[in-house]
Amino acid sequence: MTHPTTSLSSGPGHLKEFIAGARDIIPMMVGAAPFGVIFGTLVASGPLHLWHGQLMSLVVFAGSAQFIALGLIAGHASFAVIWATTLVVNLRHVLYSATLAPHVAHLSARWRWALGALLTDEVFAVAWEHYRHREPGTVGPHYFFGAGLAMYLNWQIWTIAGLLFGAAFPGLQSLGLDFAMVATFIAIVVPQLVALRYIAAAATAGTLAFFWQAWPYKLGLLGAVFAGVAIGVLLSNSRSNPRGARKTAEASQ
Repeated sequence: MTHPTTSLSSGPGHLKEFIAGARDIIPMMVGAAPFGVIFGTLVASGPLHLWHGQLMSLVVFAGSAQFIALGLIAGHASFAVIWATTLVVNLRHVLYSATLAPHVAHLSARWRWALGALLTDEVFAVAWEHYRHREPGTVGPHYFFGAGLAMYLNWQIWTIAGLLFGAAFPGLQSLGLDFAMVATFIAIVVPQLVALRYIAAAATAGTLAFFWQAWPYKLGLLGAVFAGVAIGVLLSNSRSNPRGARKTAEASQ
């Protein structure tokens, strides 16, 4: 069965959804603000021109990847290393996309591309909380778009602030302001831990990420993510098919 494509036209209901998405992501925007300022400050004190830093925020729009790329550029890494490392770090967005796919599959290609470009950790958390309580294919793109566009503009504003005023505060990045992003990620993850399988997946990924943090090119992070996903899938399958799991356990005795 094919789904009708969602119209790009707006209406009162669409505007209400758009505003709701922008409103619900405000706490995440507050957490991202110091992160954006620190990024702009690092650009201002590094080898790149100021417009390079702003262009990176405009085009890449991925805080962790931007910080990593900036460090690699300062270390004179090759383009291949920069590309591969940021690719590995951003592979988690594939998981985000797979989770949201059933809820956006009915949209037109223009909407899917636009929403994909605005997808970040924070936007995913807000959009998924909105979608998870509704049947796939019954919700339009405007809530998602409102949250994503608000976060995008927020990131640009605070990057500019760091670029313009960061040079006046050379020790800004050492003040621990980046903890705001840590707190934001905690706020993203904790509300999702509503079942044992989610807790087990998060604990597995978090533990392995800690022990594997010295792996090159952030491969430890990627490995920890896949391990957490594997644990979550195994527990989900055993939960959905307890009889089959019981038979397997009896056969192994």
